[in-house]
Amino acid sequence: MDLDTVSIVTQTCVRPEHNAAFARWQGETSSLIQHFPGFLEQKLLPPNPPLQVDWVVLQRFASLADARRWLGSAERQKRIEGAAPMLVGRDDVHIVRDEGSGIKPAPVSAIISTRVNPGRQAEYRAWERKIAAAQSRATGLQGYRFEPPIPGVQEDYVAILRFDTQANLQAWLDSPLRQALIEEAAPLTHEFHSRIASSGFEQWFRDRSPGDVRPPAWKMNMLVLLMLYPIVMLFGIFVGTPFLDRALHLPFAVALFLGNVVSVMLTGFLVPWIAGQFDWWLRPTAERKLQLNLLGGAILLATYAAMVFLFLRLF
Repeated sequence: MDLDTVSIVTQTCVRPEHNAAFARWQGETSSLIQHFPGFLEQKLLPPNPPLQVDWVVLQRFASLADARRWLGSAERQKRIEGAAPMLVGRDDVHIVRDEGSGIKPAPVSAIISTRVNPGRQAEYRAWERKIAAAQSRATGLQGYRFEPPIPGVQEDYVAILRFDTQANLQAWLDSPLRQALIEEAAPLTHEFHSRIASSGFEQWFRDRSPGDVRPPAWKMNMLVLLMLYPIVMLFGIFVGTPFLDRALHLPFAVALFLGNVVSVMLTGFLVPWIAGQFDWWLRPTAERKLQLNLLGGAILLATYAAMVFLFLRLF
C-alpha cells in the first residue's frame, strides 16, 4: 500500500425506519464512487447495537487530493442531499492518513474528534501526548492514531483508538484517569465527542504484509463455517447429548449457551490457523485470481459435503 493513501471515515446516524432505504442509498453511492478518480476501496460497517449505533463508511483514496475532490464533488453533494431526510443529527466526516496496514476499525474502535480553541493548539498537542502515554497502558489497547486538522478540509483533531474488546474499550473510556485528563483539557477545547465502531470476523483475518488487502466477507464466512460445523457437531455428540442433556438434565437453553461458549472459543482459535492454510485463496495473485478462487471454493464445498456424509454414516 502506498503510504500516501488516505481514508475518509464517515459516521452517520440513520432513523431506524429508514435503515433499509439507507442501505439501498449507500449501495447506489458505492457504485458511483467506484468510477471516481483516485478511489481505491470502500468498507461499510452497518449498525451493531448497542455498541455501535451509527453507520460507518471507510473510503480509501490514492491521495489527499483525490479525497478532497470527492468531498467537494457535485456527485457527492447530490447524493448527500438525497439522504438528508433519513439522517439524525450531524455526520462525522474525517480524513486520516493510512498506516502501512490501512485503517483497521476491528474488533472495536472509538473515533474521537475535538475542536480546539483558537491559540491553544500547542497546549492541546502537549496534552495529547500526555493522554497518549496514559492510554498506552490501558488493557486491550491494540493501536492509536492521532490526526491533526487538515486545512480546508476538517477543523477537528481526530484520534482513533483500537481495542480488543468492547469491555476493555469501555473500561478505558470510563476510567477515572481518563476522566481527569478530559477535564484537564476542557479549557483548551470548544467541542469534543466520540463514536464507536465495531465489526465482525475481520480480527481473525489479519493483514500479513503492508500491501495486503482484506479478503471478501464471503470467503471469511466460508472458512468460519468450515471450522464451526464440526465443532458444533462433535460437541453435541460427545458432550451435549450424553452429559449436558442425559446426565445433568440441563434445560435446553442452558445447554445451548454452554455449547455456544465452547464453539466461539474453539472457532476463534482455529479460524486464524485455517486462514493461514488458505491464504493463497483468501488473497490470490492477480494473474491467477479466477483459477484460485474456483479451486478454493471447490475444495471447501467438497470438504463440506465430505463432513456431512461422514457424520451421517458415523452417527
